[in-house]
Amino acid sequence: PLRFISKLRALVKHEAEKNKSQWKTMGPAKVAVPSPNDFLQKHSKEPKLAPRKKEQDGKKLPALSVPRRTYRPVIRIKKNFISRNALAVIRGVPKKPRHFCVDSRQGDKYLLEPSGLVPKYIKKKDYGVTPKYVTQRNEEIKREEEEYEASVVEQLKKRALKQLSDEEKTSLLQGLKKNWEETNREFQCLPVLTDTRYKKMHKAKVEMKLKQLEHDIEALEKHKWVYIANE
Repeated sequence: PLRFISKLRALVKHEAEKNKSQWKTMGPAKVAVPSPNDFLQKHSKEPKLAPRKKEQDGKKLPALSVPRRTYRPVIRIKKNFISRNALAVIRGVPKKPRHFCVDSRQGDKYLLEPSGLVPKYIKKKDYGVTPKYVTQRNEEIKREEEEYEASVVEQLKKRALKQLSDEEKTSLLQGLKKNWEETNREFQCLPVLTDTRYKKMHKAKVEMKLKQLEHDIEALEKHKWVYIANE
């Protein structure tokens, strides 16, 4: 049989002829060894600016007769600080003594005025004066009450109701209180033991009458004006 021949034979020969690895038998290429004096120095690889050129005599600006804007003249004034301090002390207002509060046996002290122990609020101009919002609110409440009373009077006039006078109201109250005292006396005289139906009914009737009288008395005392329907 024929011997096996690879299809890539020509390609392999072509790659071998490129001389890619000539140094395998001859060794690495000989390169000049760097000098030990050319060692890497600090900041040697940083970019450097070009050297500054010296200004020529012809390009110098002429000297200005006017001082520059940044010029600050040195002003020396002789002052007698000793005499000035003495005059300030003589003419000055003497300091007022500061009030302190001591709160321990060791003498620990603090200022009395900002501590809150001094009643500074009584020295205010508006101390003891009713605030404006309170007077305003009281006026509004009074006006609303007057308007409400006026509207009630108008409605009562429309319904033809009669207003009780102070004398009639007082006499009515006195009569109700007298009735309450009599009813209360009757209630106190009731027997403790309510074993029959009649006693229970009588006690409930007296209690209801007392409650009604108390309600009427409270209504008369609570309201300033009392109106009744005309018969």
